[in-house]
Amino acid sequence: MITNNDILRRIRYVFDFDDSKMIAIFALAEHEVTREQISDWLKKEEDPAYQKCSDTQMAIFLNGLINDKRGKKEGPQPEPEKRLNNNIIFRKLKIALNLKAEDVLAIMALANLRMSKHELSSFFRSPGHRNYRACQDQILRNFLNGLQIKYRPEI
Repeated sequence: MITNNDILRRIRYVFDFDDSKMIAIFALAEHEVTREQISDWLKKEEDPAYQKCSDTQMAIFLNGLINDKRGKKEGPQPEPEKRLNNNIIFRKLKIALNLKAEDVLAIMALANLRMSKHELSSFFRSPGHRNYRACQDQILRNFLNGLQIKYRPEI
């Protein structure tokens, strides 16, 4: 199972964010975190100092990433979700990176995952929609792998 900590680690790596940048991203969502908190979230689960990154903390980070990449909107910031799922995380990453469906499909293809536009759109529908599909860990993992290939090809 892919955890919020895994996602945080991978986003940090893909975009080569240092601790100061991670703290700044949380601040863009009007939330203060310490270097120690960031460090503990990024540790491996076996580490005694490891701390679980909650859904709310992850939502705040993704909202901050959207503000960082696309600029902060006027007015009150969106309330961070209390519960996240892969669909919400995937949608927030798509928004932050200003990706169109074609861009997402190209990123997925970099990770050797082919899917149709229709399959992809089912992940971004509201849960009550008849064509909604839950985004499995493997899909999100492939998207993150594709981002790594796109943004850090040297590695």
